[in-house]
Amino acid sequence: MPKSTKEEKFRWIKPILDKEISIKNMAKVCPFSIRSIKYWLSNFKQYGFEGLENKSTRPKTNPNEIPIRIKERIIELRKTKKQCALKIMWDLKEEGIDIHHQTIQKIIKAEKLTRKYHLRKQHAPYPKKQWQPGEMVEIDVKWVPGRIERCRYYQFTAIDCASRWRYLQVYPFQSNHYAVMFLKKLIAVAPFKIRAIKTDNGAIFTNRYLGHAMSADSLNIRLHDFDVLCNTMNIIHYLIDPGKPAQNGRMERSHRTDQEHFYERNTFANFEELKYKLRLWNMYYNNTKHCSLNGKTPNQAFGLEVQNVRV
Repeated sequence: MPKSTKEEKFRWIKPILDKEISIKNMAKVCPFSIRSIKYWLSNFKQYGFEGLENKSTRPKTNPNEIPIRIKERIIELRKTKKQCALKIMWDLKEEGIDIHHQTIQKIIKAEKLTRKYHLRKQHAPYPKKQWQPGEMVEIDVKWVPGRIERCRYYQFTAIDCASRWRYLQVYPFQSNHYAVMFLKKLIAVAPFKIRAIKTDNGAIFTNRYLGHAMSADSLNIRLHDFDVLCNTMNIIHYLIDPGKPAQNGRMERSHRTDQEHFYERNTFANFEELKYKLRLWNMYYNNTKHCSLNGKTPNQAFGLEVQNVRV
């Protein structure tokens, strides 16, 4: 028995090469066509025994292949903006290029530009609440990486759960005074009425774990300044469970975006430059398309053209 397809082909064409039989008569007893026999003979005469190796029938060209110009544009957007395939698709549509996001993802993967994630545990799906603008606003503080003129600064952030609209301010201290000041500015510039806010259990937001226990009169507990302002403005103040930052998930994700797209790409000579660049970044973020909004920007969710963040 032949050990390979090359040996089998050679056994069928050897009598023809030895002029013991013609191609026409061989085709009568051979299970292959005359065309195949002639093809084998031609390859054997040109390349020898190795010419009988099976070759791929895959086409060398694809009429529906993405043009190299579009591929280079996708790679350029991925490297500069570091956005996902959906956001790249929306940017390309604005340039008049219509391409599916799964095709973009395949190109990104082929170029090894994908992000490597750790395997996550599978959890049972749960229905997501459909928030209305202003129904829930998450507030948190992020320290600015590094030091500017030997001083540490803190970024106060507020993000709306429904529209992902954000408001950013930077202060030299993390204190009750600046927390109250930030909330007052947020109420003034927000394009919606704030009905509830959610924070962690930091001392600048609540005294639940310190003030209550230290209060002399357990019936007349002194409220935190932040809670006093919330009660005055008729805003409900929710607190996440201790040690559960995932309950402020939108805030944590936006802070990662700040770190990767703003702080790692900018340097600041002084505090005023930091505040100026942060305002520009705030406007840019609120004019960036979001997957959770199906390609809309936070400003488009309210019909805004220019965000009022210079207050």
